[in-house]
Amino acid sequence: MNRLEHKVAIITGAAQGIGYSTARMFIQEGAKVIIWDINEEAGHRARAAIEQETGTSQANIEFTAVNVAEFSSVIAATEKAISKWGQIDILINNAGITRDATLKKMTVEQWQGVLDVNLSGVFHCTKAVMPFMIEKQGGRILNTTSVVALYGNFGQSNYVASKAGIIGLTKVWARELGRHGITVNAVAPGFVATEMVKTVPEKVIAGLIERTPAGRLGEPDDISRAYLFLASDEASFINGAILSVDGGLTL
Repeated sequence: MNRLEHKVAIITGAAQGIGYSTARMFIQEGAKVIIWDINEEAGHRARAAIEQETGTSQANIEFTAVNVAEFSSVIAATEKAISKWGQIDILINNAGITRDATLKKMTVEQWQGVLDVNLSGVFHCTKAVMPFMIEKQGGRILNTTSVVALYGNFGQSNYVASKAGIIGLTKVWARELGRHGITVNAVAPGFVATEMVKTVPEKVIAGLIERTPAGRLGEPDDISRAYLFLASDEASFINGAILSVDGGLTL
């Protein structure tokens, strides 16, 4: 417990799923958490639920409505966070969307929409937060890529491209920011039991489970534990790593 005491963490897309699980876990480990999400209703609901589940107070967790695809929205939210908390120690770029279609059927709008959130959003958030981490000469930046970035996936040109791009950004930023005491790593989840995966046909899910040595889908907490380790002082010499948390699916 208290592995993140005195740390301030921003978690994007934390109104549900993996982000929500991570926010809850970070609170339990002593961090102060700022939820960034575009869905205001879900964001306020998530904040209240985490308060109730963990017994924490509003002094330790807050929600800010942010559209990570718009740099001005991210800048405003960053300034608000610094004004209130005075520091940002951890940034988890978790927000992401899917707009699946084969190359033949995918529209330009579907392509660009996913790139705007999943890839440009990561750039926007890191660009905004980075100067404050450099100022204090320390920080943790954790990016969410995906198992599909490593081997592709039918009907996901936009999603796979965005997640593969995140791997590239992670390695570049690890080189650029390491000298400032900032580590940059990525987690590549396999298929996790979230709302996003619930849209996948049951037959496909069954096939994925059969191919996974662990014999099950991941749970949000499986990914959150990886974030927790990489965000902690225990991972201070891990930089530029891509950690697969997929039950062995990519073996």
